[in-house]
Amino acid sequence: METFAEYILNEKDYMKKLGIMYFLEKKTNIFFDNSVVFKTGLAKMFIEQAKLDVDENLVITACLLCACKKSDNPQDFSRVKSYAKESADYLATLGFSKRFCKICEEQNRYSGSEPREKESDILELVDQFGGMLLHRPERMGFAVDEALVLLEYRNLKGKENRYLEQFKDFVNKMEEIKI
Repeated sequence: METFAEYILNEKDYMKKLGIMYFLEKKTNIFFDNSVVFKTGLAKMFIEQAKLDVDENLVITACLLCACKKSDNPQDFSRVKSYAKESADYLATLGFSKRFCKICEEQNRYSGSEPREKESDILELVDQFGGMLLHRPERMGFAVDEALVLLEYRNLKGKENRYLEQFKDFVNKMEEIKI
């Protein structure tokens, strides 16, 4: 019998993957909202535009699931520090590989997992940058240029993210496109 991990990883169609997540959220009450969809779309565009040498399907699936145990309350800092590890542990029960779970756990740096997987660096960038662009109850979303500066000089200050420069180039190119 196929595990959930095999089922969602075998689904290559992005929209069908979102449908799977929608039903999983309804059945299990995992964290899945518009912010997850937004950040996943950002990751998908970044991988495609920057032509990154990663398994896009794996990254997209990890992006959809890496925050599955996230709390709806961003003020609960103890949960903020632990949800990535809790999500990774939960994903292991659904049949995901140790490496996949490690990628999800490394979405943020609270677990201290080293060395980091290259896919984790993508998740970190889209999670932090995408989160800054979105409005929250306690603050308005940041402008794109402000979010980039905060990402580089506050959030990732003193940290190595192998895709930061490519991500900045990607964001700047996307900003130049007139709609």
